[in-house]
Amino acid sequence: MTQTPQNRKLGRTALACAGFAAGMLGLAFASVPLYDAFCKATGYGGTPRQGAVPTAVAAKPGDAMLVRFDTNVAPGLGWKFRAESRGVEARLGETQTVFFHVKNTGPTATTGVATFNVQPELMGGYFVKVECFCFKEQTLQPGETLDVPVVFYIDPAVRTDSNTQHLSEMTLSYTYFASKNGQPVTAALDRGGAPGRGNF
Repeated sequence: MTQTPQNRKLGRTALACAGFAAGMLGLAFASVPLYDAFCKATGYGGTPRQGAVPTAVAAKPGDAMLVRFDTNVAPGLGWKFRAESRGVEARLGETQTVFFHVKNTGPTATTGVATFNVQPELMGGYFVKVECFCFKEQTLQPGETLDVPVVFYIDPAVRTDSNTQHLSEMTLSYTYFASKNGQPVTAALDRGGAPGRGNF
């Protein structure tokens, strides 16, 4: 059967639309890791930067910031979760190590993964994680406990930014979620649940 010019034009339009839809789908899948990498590199949206231990310290002697720790467990995960201390006085440019304690209080083995953020968000670009347990799946047996570290430093450049130079404290907040295929399960929160603090 011979195609009319109109049919050929419709076919090309349909093919272009299908290609556009496939491209948008691919972009949607690629945007999540790209956005995550951008946030980790820049500290955008309160996401702490990731980096190595600093080699040169340009901070003024004694210049420090209070770092508070907030720990939560989302509904649906029978864990208790707390920091070894509620906060530390962190000297700018110097690495700090803080341990967090996790315990499975449920009757079965469960797997969790922690997400985090920094408040105020402007500090995300100056809070640098050297090592962190966040986004790493942990499976705990009933009654099992685990100590996990966070190694970080605060970039002394925080004092050269007019938006942050006046800040004297910040909060690092973690929430453990039940994990499925390495991703946090947030359905309980989407239905209106609220994270619970974990102390034990």
